[in-house]
Amino acid sequence: MRQRWERLTFLHWAFDPADVAKLLPAGLTPDEHDGLAWVGLVPFFMVVATSGGRTGPWVSRFPETNVRTYVRDSDGHVGIWFFSLDAARFGAVAVARTTYRLPYYWSAMDVAGDDSSIAYRCYRRWPGPGTASSKVRIAIGEPYQPDELTERDHFLTARWILFSAAGSRYRLARACHDPWPLYRAEATVVNDTLVRAAGLPVPQGDPLVHYSPGVDVAIGPPERCAGLP
Repeated sequence: MRQRWERLTFLHWAFDPADVAKLLPAGLTPDEHDGLAWVGLVPFFMVVATSGGRTGPWVSRFPETNVRTYVRDSDGHVGIWFFSLDAARFGAVAVARTTYRLPYYWSAMDVAGDDSSIAYRCYRRWPGPGTASSKVRIAIGEPYQPDELTERDHFLTARWILFSAAGSRYRLARACHDPWPLYRAEATVVNDTLVRAAGLPVPQGDPLVHYSPGVDVAIGPPERCAGLP
């Protein structure tokens, strides 16, 4: 599958690793940085295409927001664990739930803005009661130069594997894309309950924010993890 992730914002908060670990399946542990686990709220606009590059204007272009953390398995793979993924296209939700076994939700969403600021809105519709929501607005600053990015910046954004689980069956999928073009950014509005809906404590303090105009991505098929049950 080929995708484009554009107008994307990373908002990250530090958490006690124990608060994150209790929400992970057996075989995965938090991937820590400076002794902390990190949880991200990541809203963006998605364009999905077939391996041949075909898209449809109604089914292939939509907003998405995910709540994620970073994990490692017993074989040393490091990657992303999604607590939730909200998308504005029901068909995409159904396919991702059955194919990649990811916890997708169908939501009312929009993304609007320009080169200086961008706003994201999400209101969860299905499955479950539509009570979780998120409103975020950011101010976009200057781009980072490659030598300005820190180890923590790379830790939070440079991830090439995603994990999923269905019962006792564990899988990973690989994502391939160029390095993120990252910009400085500041959150001017954060009114979110998606993180809390995942079972996590309410985030404390202001988030660490990065913005990117986007990247083109190739997603591989699900693979069975040999080192997991």
